[in-house]
Amino acid sequence: MALAVTVLKAYFVFIVILMLVYAVRHFIFSYNRIFGRQRMYYSDIYDSELPFVSVLIPMHNEENVLQYVLDALLECNYEKDRFEIIPINDNSSDATGKMLDEYHRRHPLIQPLHRYSEERGKPASLNDAMQLAKGEIIIVFDADYRPGKDLLRQLVLAFADPEVGAVMGRVIPYNTNKNLLTRLLNLERSGGYQADQQARYNLKTIPQYGGTVGGFRKSIIIETGGFDPRVLAEDTELTYRLYTKGWKVVYANAAECYEEVPETWKARAKQVRRWSRGHNAVMFRYFLPVIFSKHMTLREKIDGLLLLIVYAVPFLFALGLIDSIALFFLGEMNVFSGWWAIFFVGAYNSFGNFAPFYEIAIALMVDGVKRDILLLPLIAFNYYYYLWYISLGFLDAVIDLITKRDVKWVKTKRFENSVKAGVTQHWH
Repeated sequence: MALAVTVLKAYFVFIVILMLVYAVRHFIFSYNRIFGRQRMYYSDIYDSELPFVSVLIPMHNEENVLQYVLDALLECNYEKDRFEIIPINDNSSDATGKMLDEYHRRHPLIQPLHRYSEERGKPASLNDAMQLAKGEIIIVFDADYRPGKDLLRQLVLAFADPEVGAVMGRVIPYNTNKNLLTRLLNLERSGGYQADQQARYNLKTIPQYGGTVGGFRKSIIIETGGFDPRVLAEDTELTYRLYTKGWKVVYANAAECYEEVPETWKARAKQVRRWSRGHNAVMFRYFLPVIFSKHMTLREKIDGLLLLIVYAVPFLFALGLIDSIALFFLGEMNVFSGWWAIFFVGAYNSFGNFAPFYEIAIALMVDGVKRDILLLPLIAFNYYYYLWYISLGFLDAVIDLITKRDVKWVKTKRFENSVKAGVTQHWH
């Protein structure tokens, strides 16, 4: 029994320290975003010879939304003879294929790729499309995104720097006012991009390529074996592949693109669980390579490891809650003693639990939407919701690792109902 109590106490101390480490990390990011020197992007570069670009858009049953992303790209100010659009019809059973063929008939720069392979999913789709792509620079959008006119140019400018392997733009929800969930997701996006991503770019740590509204050099991916179809978080995997091989990822905060966020809690739960499963699979693969990489600075390694385990933390924290309950009923909660323990626990409760709150608040202030700060207390309800579904995703990844089972890509549900009623009826 004595040994078990010692283990429980040691784990409790570990969790408190871990939470404080993340609290300090988020505090540094927030402080940097407000008071730190903001690192400039490549917006001022003037290049009359912008490279030929291939835009890839993976699609599976996207009849409700595909017209928006295609129409927006056709309106962009990138020279029409300097890019191609390759929408990837990945085993769709709705009108996606017919709609893409019609777009190709009217706009030859749209070159649909129809896939009917058993190996479905975004990584496999990108691998096939890269075999057809003429450009060295690949830009990727999800089908529900709506890029602005200058977005392609903004993203491509970063590749004038020969150290840049990938670039990531900012994602903003366009269906924010649908319901409470979409408004809360808008808060999360603001904190994640306006504060977190920009601060990591400022501090030269690890800005993350997000798999959409971003781009990469095709030759790097092909020379290193393409995307792994067994990895659900191909974006996170690419980020770590690049850094461990000496390339950089840059973040373009002004390169904004609009997306549809989930409008139901069920759809959001599936999305978060998939993200957690994929991200944790990448963690298992890259934890040691990051530590031993000869190409990463100490700062990049520290932040890279904290970013790697971020989807494991909710599961570890849930175990910490169970651990503390067990210590309480065993009468062994006297883990700390002395005045410093009061400060320690106070700091944990004040900052450790609320780290995301002040990062979101900073982002809303920078964006000038201070009224939405009133919604911040509601984020507390999301806390246990994410704790549950992210933990399930972590367990999925552990089982994947042990059993070597195949993973299947599950697309996030779309909600653009007005389009379905008015447009896609024509195609059925």
